[in-house]
Amino acid sequence: MSKVLIVTDAWLPQTNGVVRCLEAVGRELAARGQAVTYLTPMGFWTFPLPTYPEIRLSMVAPGTIAGIVARERPDHIHIATEGPLGLVARHVCLEQGLPFTTSYHTRFPEYVAARVPIPTEWTYAFLRWFHAPAAATLVPTASMRDELASRQFDNLRVWTRGVDRTLFHPGPRSHFLSLPGPCLLYVGRVSVEKNVEAFLRLDVPGSKIVVGDGPSRAELMARYPEAHFLGLRRGEELAAIYRSADVFVFPSRTDTFGNVMLEALASGVPVAAYPVTGPRDVLTDPAAGVLDEDLAAAVRGALRLGRDGALAHAASFTWSRCADQFGAALVPLRPRLVRAA
Repeated sequence: MSKVLIVTDAWLPQTNGVVRCLEAVGRELAARGQAVTYLTPMGFWTFPLPTYPEIRLSMVAPGTIAGIVARERPDHIHIATEGPLGLVARHVCLEQGLPFTTSYHTRFPEYVAARVPIPTEWTYAFLRWFHAPAAATLVPTASMRDELASRQFDNLRVWTRGVDRTLFHPGPRSHFLSLPGPCLLYVGRVSVEKNVEAFLRLDVPGSKIVVGDGPSRAELMARYPEAHFLGLRRGEELAAIYRSADVFVFPSRTDTFGNVMLEALASGVPVAAYPVTGPRDVLTDPAAGVLDEDLAAAVRGALRLGRDGALAHAASFTWSRCADQFGAALVPLRPRLVRAA
């Protein structure tokens, strides 16, 4: 039985695509007989990330990480994030000559630039440095691979995403029955980089529903009182909300993938989005959604689509395939090379 150590700064209780992906892949690998260990901020002293207080980062000494690696004796190491834990794990691996893989989940350059006046190329230079020693850097879409390759990133491999179709599936519409239709739904973080306001200011008939939380929520609630902000929802309640929508609107221009689109599609809900990285990789079937630089036009087009096309397209995205790609990219550590600092 091989052992995989996944190092990630993003972990529970965060609710985001990175955490969901790492959890799902771990479950798939465990079902195949592989042991998966997560090295996360849990158990270490943490501090809140500025502007993202629910995300807590860890400051850990290299000796601590080296000791964990020595104790766990993994056969493979994957560094999932470029935060403090990822940086220290990278240092330990390079110091000890341990091969590792990395993944690129988040457009940090654009996220940073949306908050502070730092040129995106500065952040991309840091990310190139971070990922350069990796045997492979896993990216969620072919578009993201091509974009990073154009920025001189190397050893890129596509690592797609899946959806839990036992939770997200078509069914009765139990929510929004009293709201004027059509019901337009957004699910995700309510923050500047998600471009939620582009959804809220659409001049289209119907009701706009926002599910999620984040630093922009209070401001947007005040500016768009006609919209319905439901806060964070999980599990079966979230699945029922998806099933009750007519169209799922994905206004982000910066996401590397957009797992919520798969959840909507698996619920039989067509998607409206901009033709950018993420949506153009997910919505490859015109029966599943509409891409348009005019988001209102995309919504109108998606309203004309049937639910069967969305459902059929979602079937091509599985966590099993995602785990296959992840496992194929892993590189073995040489025996007895891991040592404590």
